[in-house]
Amino acid sequence: MIENKKILAVCPARGGSKGIPLKNLRPFLGITLVARVGHLVSEISMIDRAIVSTDHSEIAEVARQSGLDAPFFRPEDLSGDQISDAQVLIHALREMERIDNVRYDIVVMLQPTSPLRRSSHVVHAIEKLVQEGWDSVWTVSETDSKEHPLKQLTIHSDSLDYYDPDGGKIIARQQLTPVYHRNGVAYVMTRRCLLEKQSIMGEKNGALILYEHLVSIDTIWDLQLAEFIQKTSEGP
Repeated sequence: MIENKKILAVCPARGGSKGIPLKNLRPFLGITLVARVGHLVSEISMIDRAIVSTDHSEIAEVARQSGLDAPFFRPEDLSGDQISDAQVLIHALREMERIDNVRYDIVVMLQPTSPLRRSSHVVHAIEKLVQEGWDSVWTVSETDSKEHPLKQLTIHSDSLDYYDPDGGKIIARQQLTPVYHRNGVAYVMTRRCLLEKQSIMGEKNGALILYEHLVSIDTIWDLQLAEFIQKTSEGP
């Protein structure tokens, strides 16, 4: 709790994943991705309740063993790959308010696919939301200039073109305005943002820029890269 606001942390971890089958149960340096969320949440005293939203019994059991509760199973109509984060979080919030008979003021989404997150990242995102009055706060990273939108290309019938016509005007990277991408470390939002706006962004969206090397896991290569970064950062 912070400033008398009750906080619900939700780890969305469905069983179906196409890039890496049962991705959320993949070990990251010996600890499964979903279990790492449970271990991290135990370090954050301001979180009042931490749960997993899953449709898979093994994920639910691993979550429980790691410190996340699994008080419900996600319904089938919310378990497909075309379901939005907002739909999953709204369902989780409503279920937990019913089960706990409590009104939660803030929801924190902690996806298992960001194993390089630290508890301080999450704490700072929550503090920014509360202290600065945002509807939501997302953690972001600056996009490498080589991947800037003005440097992206399209191919139609083997014909190459700029994704954005202004790309043809770029001579040096110093001309590029910095852009940022979601790194998946933390999404923090108010109850009103979720339930009234039906959104994880809302109208006032704050950014917490993180400068570490962070990887969101979609492929085996992502997993190997994240493990390399973690081992390197820990030193010999």
